[in-house]
Amino acid sequence: MTTDTIFNIDLDDFEEKVLTASHDTPVLVDFWAEWCSPCLFIAPVLKQVLEQYEGKVLLAKLEVDEGENMRLAGKYQVRGFPTIILFEEGQEVERFSSARPASFIKEFIESNSRILEL
Repeated sequence: MTTDTIFNIDLDDFEEKVLTASHDTPVLVDFWAEWCSPCLFIAPVLKQVLEQYEGKVLLAKLEVDEGENMRLAGKYQVRGFPTIILFEEGQEVERFSSARPASFIKEFIESNSRILEL
């Protein structure tokens, strides 16, 4: 896995690193907060799942309490944390909330991705 498969984003680079990038590679966006226990639980699970895809799916981590990032959570009507949204072709495809096991995340990616070819 390359180091750029999982990366932090903010309001300023969301369009480039998520919307534009999702035209080539599916991008999961993890809307999370440091005070959120389920967010801390799911982070290593997401990393484990993403490693299996060897760069064919990206993970962008958006800390909602930093800077203007809460504006993105509002724009995408995120009501709880963590919320994971899959983007492809610059659009939201599907989402889920709360901590989930690796098997759920893998099934979520594979059943919702239109452009993923494993």
